[in-house]
Amino acid sequence: MANNYLQVTRHGKIPEIVFSKPRVNAICAASSRELGQVFADFRDDPDLRVAIFTTADGRFFSAGWDLKAAEHGEDYLSDPGIGGWWGFTSMTDLLKPVIVAVHGHAIGAAFEMLTRADFVVAADHAEFWLPEVRRGIPPEIASYILPRILPRQKAMEILMTGKHFGAQELAALGMINEVVPAGQLMDCARAIADELILGAPLALAAIKEVARESEHMSLEEYYQSMHSGSWPVLDKCLNGEDFKEGISAFAAKREPHWKGN
Repeated sequence: MANNYLQVTRHGKIPEIVFSKPRVNAICAASSRELGQVFADFRDDPDLRVAIFTTADGRFFSAGWDLKAAEHGEDYLSDPGIGGWWGFTSMTDLLKPVIVAVHGHAIGAAFEMLTRADFVVAADHAEFWLPEVRRGIPPEIASYILPRILPRQKAMEILMTGKHFGAQELAALGMINEVVPAGQLMDCARAIADELILGAPLALAAIKEVARESEHMSLEEYYQSMHSGSWPVLDKCLNGEDFKEGISAFAAKREPHWKGN
């Protein structure tokens, strides 16, 4: 598949994915399908550990959904490909960390995408808002996720008012991990990625598996499920070579050498 809107650069175990679509990096189904293939390649390559996603520099990180595509008949039911909108937001078998680095305005679908990332870093001048209600539609993904991760009143303020929020405001709500000057944005994302690859691959994957599958479980149900052996990645992790290696490395006061099994 030709990558019309993407540049992927590999730095060791860390691919950096840059989405570039003039003029405002708006997303559509076709570009989501391209991104989905890139994230599937990341998912399936055992040598790749953490992905960093950003967009081409400019005032807009992304203006959200491509309204020109909407004018030509695309809607939210259009096929965005194997990973959903933005290529990874509904790729439930992507059990590797995804870091998103936001350098400017993240509007609508771009703001919603951040709720599906594992880590978000933002430039201190970045702004975020959901204008959908003033376009006659609800913000689909955010309407589901924000009331689950934020106090209801704050979620409704974000969803219903179209108000602009600064990076520091969202960081205070727990939606952004780090806020840094614009010139330090990618260095910050890379530092987080370097820290993540120090962990065992299966341990990171098991965390994402448990976070995903236990979302609607009680703690009792989770424990019962865990002890029944119904968590394939977690079970593999707890019975794998890397678990033994982690213990041996700790006892020997050395760095572990992960094999991914």
